[in-house]
Amino acid sequence: CNMTNMKEKEISSFLKVVGDTPKTRVMDFLLMYDEFDYSLTEIARNAGISYVTLMSIWKDLEYREIVELTRVVGKAKLYRLNKKNPIVKELLRLDWIISKREVHKMLKPMKAMA
Repeated sequence: CNMTNMKEKEISSFLKVVGDTPKTRVMDFLLMYDEFDYSLTEIARNAGISYVTLMSIWKDLEYREIVELTRVVGKAKLYRLNKKNPIVKELLRLDWIISKREVHKMLKPMKAMA
């Protein structure tokens, strides 16, 4: 995935609601790009956090089964969101609700001008 670093872009609606922490940045990235798997280096870079910071929260994400190992390519282990986890299902639903509300907020002023 060739996404720009989170630090360089506007904060997402999800982060505005749940808070901007390293763990929520990782969750935000994985929720947004949930169809693919990524190496830990890619996850850290795309979430806009350091690799060391990712390592400090990764074991907890694995323990809670929020992420799952999908495959190993050479020395790299690739992970993705574990969509079978009920917590992840609810996070995906929450992300959708937040996004939908943001779109409605943006459309309101446009409707008023029409």
